[in-house]
Amino acid sequence: MLAFVKRFSLKRTKHPRGYEDPQVLASETPFTVNEIEALHNLFKKLSTSIINDGLIHKEEFLLALFRNSSMQNLFADRVFYMFDRKRNGVIEFGEFVRSLSIFHPHTPEHEKSSFMFKLYDLDGTGFIQRHELKKMVGALLSETDLGLSEECIEAIVEQTMVEVDTNKDGKIDEEEWKELVAKNPSILKNMTLPYLKEVTLAFPSFVLDSEVDD
Repeated sequence: MLAFVKRFSLKRTKHPRGYEDPQVLASETPFTVNEIEALHNLFKKLSTSIINDGLIHKEEFLLALFRNSSMQNLFADRVFYMFDRKRNGVIEFGEFVRSLSIFHPHTPEHEKSSFMFKLYDLDGTGFIQRHELKKMVGALLSETDLGLSEECIEAIVEQTMVEVDTNKDGKIDEEEWKELVAKNPSILKNMTLPYLKEVTLAFPSFVLDSEVDD
């Protein structure tokens, strides 16, 4: 009996918190088992860039995307929030794969559209309200060199509300959002990352080469 217990113990592989079986994840996402194993190598790189605990913290997430672990940006905050499905302040491996799958070229557009709608729904009410739209537009424009004034941003928001809020209730519901996306499919352009179609260990250098500055 003791020998059996020892053999059983030796066969068990200890995985870090949040790890999920690649076969299970492959059955729920467009990724293959091999691609998920490659993603796990990427995940290990990201989750040890600042804190070596097998989890991606917000600072590590920002470092990977912007090479700046202390960057303040509402859009980046929202993307991290969407990846952190358990709402516990960190991204586990399963969350990482499932959230990243939204950006896969083979993921249906309605899933990408729904993800983006929730990204803009800051208060989680099921609607995109005017103040939420303004905050997100401002956050996105702050990453460009346009330098638009507050008046210009307000004009963009006003025009968007006039065109999209068809029932004139002062907010954008998901059906109105779907109509907007159907008329302007380019809105989802950034929701697709072509290189996810064939994930290999040679992942984007801007992620794998991220390091903490001294």
